[in-house]
Amino acid sequence: MVDANVSTSAETAEQLLEELLRATQEASPAELPVALDHYTEAMNMGHAVVFLIDLRQRLLMPLEEGEPRLELDHSLAGFAYRTDSVRIEEDGAGGLTVWLPLLNGAERLGVLQLRMASLDGLRLWRCRTLASLLAMVITAKRTYIDTFAQRTRTRSMQLPTEMLRAFLPPRSIGTGRVVSTAVVEPAYELGGDAFDHSFTEDVLHATILDAMGHDLASGLTTSVAMAGSRNARRTGADLAALVTTVDEALAKWLPDQFCTGVFLQLHMPSGTLRWSNCGHPTPLVIRRQRLLEKELERPAEPPLGLPARLSDAPRHIYETTLEPGDRVLLYTDGVVESRDEGGEQFGLERFADHIIRSTAAGQNAPEVLRLLIHAILDHRHSELSDDATILMIEWHPPGP
Repeated sequence: MVDANVSTSAETAEQLLEELLRATQEASPAELPVALDHYTEAMNMGHAVVFLIDLRQRLLMPLEEGEPRLELDHSLAGFAYRTDSVRIEEDGAGGLTVWLPLLNGAERLGVLQLRMASLDGLRLWRCRTLASLLAMVITAKRTYIDTFAQRTRTRSMQLPTEMLRAFLPPRSIGTGRVVSTAVVEPAYELGGDAFDHSFTEDVLHATILDAMGHDLASGLTTSVAMAGSRNARRTGADLAALVTTVDEALAKWLPDQFCTGVFLQLHMPSGTLRWSNCGHPTPLVIRRQRLLEKELERPAEPPLGLPARLSDAPRHIYETTLEPGDRVLLYTDGVVESRDEGGEQFGLERFADHIIRSTAAGQNAPEVLRLLIHAILDHRHSELSDDATILMIEWHPPGP
């Protein structure tokens, strides 16, 4: 380890960063905070604490034992997370506390806390660099280190949900042209709802699924549908062949099960949108702060797994072109059919209104959905009668 007392020249900083990279690659979960502190103290950046967002996006959970949980909606740390911005406050002892968002592309992982005596431009730049590095380290390690999953849970998870969540991708993905972000509830008792999104070349692929039932069989149905979709996508299948692959997989392996779903492909440079709707609620388009409820409405198709038994007709693939700034919303029926104690549905109009108002207030796409799913939960006092899943795509092509 480089001596912590030497001046943090450019050469020293490079050596320390190299040591941190090596240490994080070799560190166990318990050793990771120690390796991080070695680096931040040597760089005169003070004590570092990583906070990860919990599954329901209400709390920031410390990776280090002995640190308190932080309320996302009532803390400066939460503000840094919600706005993807650096926040700085005095710590009451003459020093500063710096909060930095942990971002891996469009995905929000949590925040990094650094306590230091003073801050200048160079040190702030190094803080930002450290936060970016840690986000990549956490993303890489969470696939095989269960400590990260443990830290982000506030209660035990049901087995069907554990199985289904193992298939889910990151909540948010994005490029300079598009962001795709999703939320799912109930976080610990998810049944048959799921989403998927990914990129191939210059195409965004997005899927939402809702399986019959609310048990292990429904979770297995959704998992088979997702696996079939990914298998077809990764072999270069077009959208029609992809949907056929899912239909055939369900008919072969789970003949007594079916699910509804929407499969969508967005060509990011042009905004060309192609989709297939298999018995699912019609996707919505929000354009220039207005809901276009029927923009993507087309004749109904049977749910996935049923066509072979009902008809020999091929699936229909539809196409349209988005306008810059459009938001496309895929959702399951549990979103709009959620009822309060008086029996009033949350409803499509309220659903769209929340998104329009949050967008107008300048919220980023992942934050818009976080606020929306919490509004739905509050409508039901956190007790949903059905799964509620939302996936939103925001298309912003680069300027001329």
